[in-house]
Order: sequence, then structure tokens, then C-alpha cells
Amino acid sequence: MKRLLSTIAIFGASVTMTFGQVPDVMEDVNKVVDNTPDSIAKALMARPKPGTTRRGQQPVLFLIGNSTMRNGTLGNGNNGQWGWGYFEHEYFDLNKISVENQALGGMSTRTYYNQLWPAVREALKPGDWVIISIGHNDGGPIDSGRARSVLKGTGHDSVEVTIKETGVKETVYTYGGYMRKYIADCRAKGANPILMSLTPRNAYDEQGKIVRKPQGQWLEEISREQGVPYVDLNEISGAKLDMYGKWKESYHFYKDNIHTSRFGAVLNARSAAEGLAANTDPQLAPLQAMMKPLTLPAVAVKRETGKPVVFFTGDSTVKNEDKDDDGMWGWASQAYTVFNPKKITCMNSARAGRSTRTFLNEGLWDRVYNSLQPGDFVLIQFGHNDIGPIDDKKMRGVIPGTSDSTKVFRMKDSGKYELVYTFGWYLKKFIQDVREKGATPILVTITPRNEWKDGKIERRNDTYGKWYREVAEQTGTELVDLHNITADYLDKKCGSKDKAMKYYKRDHTHTSLLGAKTNAKSVAKGLKANRSPLAEYLR
Repeated sequence: MKRLLSTIAIFGASVTMTFGQVPDVMEDVNKVVDNTPDSIAKALMARPKPGTTRRGQQPVLFLIGNSTMRNGTLGNGNNGQWGWGYFEHEYFDLNKISVENQALGGMSTRTYYNQLWPAVREALKPGDWVIISIGHNDGGPIDSGRARSVLKGTGHDSVEVTIKETGVKETVYTYGGYMRKYIADCRAKGANPILMSLTPRNAYDEQGKIVRKPQGQWLEEISREQGVPYVDLNEISGAKLDMYGKWKESYHFYKDNIHTSRFGAVLNARSAAEGLAANTDPQLAPLQAMMKPLTLPAVAVKRETGKPVVFFTGDSTVKNEDKDDDGMWGWASQAYTVFNPKKITCMNSARAGRSTRTFLNEGLWDRVYNSLQPGDFVLIQFGHNDIGPIDDKKMRGVIPGTSDSTKVFRMKDSGKYELVYTFGWYLKKFIQDVREKGATPILVTITPRNEWKDGKIERRNDTYGKWYREVAEQTGTELVDLHNITADYLDKKCGSKDKAMKYYKRDHTHTSLLGAKTNAKSVAKGLKANRSPLAEYLR
């Protein structure tokens, strides 16, 4: 087999490498062992060759950054970390512009300019756009190891260094000095540079707020000096994280305090888009015209003055076909049989076949979250689809339990990677999100299945019931034990699977209209027993 070789500059030295060769791992200035520059040669095969995403004469938006923008050699989340550049294309009309993530982990402002920027610069054409958001790796040794440090600030000073390991001589500039070089190179090719501050770190200042990076001030200064648009990504994302509280803020990062989980990468990608869209610099008008609307998806609920909304979330036991008298029904379809429509609006946002994980991943939860207002209620009931294969076609299984454990899985059908959490973790996320909006979360245990032993219907109190109770205790959340309330009723009323069949339809899980009405009554009974604030809205 013919060996593919590439001659590239690594840490200031010209080296011929076989594709896939991995150099020694080094700890960076942030005390992070960064495996992302595992081989620039290998990465060059993973990243698109600069400019190759261009369609005809359309412009390209190039993203210049480090591992917070593109994490891992392949940038595909196989280590549980994601860069925001992976998601940025979602905010642009790809029929008008392509978005090319040319970032690479481990790069500093200096090493990117010396090693990767020449190829990007060569690909630039008039009308292109370049977002420059880099600087996390700009500290550390200036003339040894990775030799990626820059001089602080925006001055015009520089220093001559000789890399100890290679003897290569190099002129090192200030952070602002490198920005001037990027800007000048873009303008020389007729492209449009945009300066963007860094992503926030998982670190707090003395006031309990996310630390803002000093590069933002330097970039703002260069922006004014050079007349270049500036977007303060650090502030936009930092302000969001400040609102979340430490538990939610923490899961936007993974493994360390620099690199983001999928949650953090999605947040930063949206923040970048919001910053671009809201910027009043007239130079950005052509790019803004190529962006998609940033309207957040929400539930189409008709609100009435003075009436809160109670949202129902869950699977097919909560919302099913809900139309034929002899068909399958979810219990929330019968909400108005127990809730007073003059006092509260019922919104059934459940979806058949969903687990906590897929309800979140498919954006169904976000629609509820974006719709919440203070005084609303959210009933949360999942479980029937949660415990099963994690990496199969349906991709809905979760890790059993209630800890904050996570694991990266590779999906069998798509080959994509996902960081999967426990059943309890997803419930805790939903609870925190609801409270963040000033609404009230209420956990509801799963409906019982029509499975019987020794004249008693099946109870799942050692799995789902246990996990629900643990989450309720850990978070101080109200719990309605629908599972046992309905099970007690069926034990007394039926005594066998055959006699209980009228409460079910087609299988042992999905309910008939009678079963749905019964479960709705069980919810009402549980709310009353709890003396729940939601009980005030019952008939």
C-alpha cells in the first residue's frame, strides 16, 4: 500500500509525517492534556480543504479557532466534547453561503497563523467571510514545547525567539498584532474579517459570575482601530451561563473547564449567531441577509389572561391516537375531565415512542421550555421507552439510575457519537429548566402495565419507582405516584389480566379510553393527596 506523506510545520519545525502518525501528547497552559492536535497531518484529512465547500460563485464563511470551535481531530464528538463550529451552519441559508469549520484543537493565535492560516488565506475570494475566535492556548512557553505563546495585549511590539528543540527562529507578536495580520490578509483578498471573543470557561469570579476573558477587551480595541465588526461571544454565552445556576452550567462542559459538551457547543453556536444577527455594524448586512431566522421553536398554546398553562410531557401513555372510542388513548387527552378549563389551560406536549433522551434530542423539550411562563406547571412522565438498547436505530435508551454518570456511545446505524446520561439525570435537567422559567415541575410515575402475578398487577417500584423517588428527594420536587395509585385501583377492581384488559388496548402498555380516564383520575387523586398547588385547578 502506498504511504501518504505530508510535510507540515509542527511547533515551528518542518516535519514529514505519515497520515495518522501521532506525536507525543503534551499538557497545555490550562493543565489540559489536549489530544486534539494528535496529528495535524491527520487533521488535514478530516477538515475540508479550505474553500472546497464553495458552491459556484457563492461566498464561504470560514471559522478560525481552536478546540472550543472544533474538538478532536474529526470534530465528531467521539470524546464527548464538541466545538461550536460543528453547529454554526444551522443558522445560515446554505443555498446562499457555505460554512467551513477550519478550526483545530491545540492551536494558538500564533500557531494557527503560522501553520494553518496560509492554506485558508490562499482559498479566500472576494465576498468571503472569516470569523476569527481564537486565544485559549496563547499562554505557556514562548520558545519551547508547543511554542505557541503570544505577547499579551494589543501593542505593536514583538520579540525574536529561537525554538529550543528545533533551532527555528521566529518573530512573536502581541495578540493584537496577530489580529492585525489576519485582518490585513483578509482584506488583501477582498474577504470580510469578523473578530469574535472566546467561549467562556467553567470558572467563576469573586461575584459568582462566569469569568470573562481579557481577549475580549483586546479584540474590541482592535475592532475600533481597524474598523472591523466585533461580536462578544464571551459575554453573550457567559450571561446565559450566569442565569443557569452551577449544576446546569457545569454540564455545558465535559471532562475539563475549557471544552464543551454538546450542550455547551450548541449554546455557543447560537450565541455566535445571535451576536452576528444583532450587530448594528453595516458591514455585516450582507452576511445577516444570508442567515436563517433565530426564532426559538415553541408550543402553539393559546394563552388566556389570568390562566396558567399546565404542560404534559411524556410518551404514548400520555398522548396517543386519542381519537377513536375503540382506539388507544393517552391519559392527558382526558385532562379536562379532572382539570377546570375555566381556571387553567391544558397543553398535551407528549409524543408517542419517546424517552427522556429522545424527547430532549428531538427538540420536543425545548419547545416546552421556550413556551414556559412564570406560574405554569409541567407534569413530567417518562420511562416506558427509556431502558433498552442505547445505540440501536431508535436511539432512545438511557443509563439506568439517577447519578450524573455519562458515557459516550457510537450509534450503530448512523455511526454518530452521543454522550448519554442516566434516566434520573434527564429528569433533573427537565426539573431545573422548568424552575429556571419560574414554573413548577411535577414528576409523575409511569402507568402500570397489564402484567399480573399471583393476582396482583406488576409493580416497578424497584426500578422506575425508585428512580423517581430518588430524583424527587434530591431535587425537592413534588411526586405524583400514578403508578401505584392506578395499580391499587386495578388490584381491587380487576384481580387478573383478563379482567383488566378493558383498561388497555392491543397490548399490555397502551390504554383504552377507559384506562386513560382512570389514569387521569389517579393523577388528580395524587395531586389532592399531596396538597399540590396544581390541585387548586382541579374540578
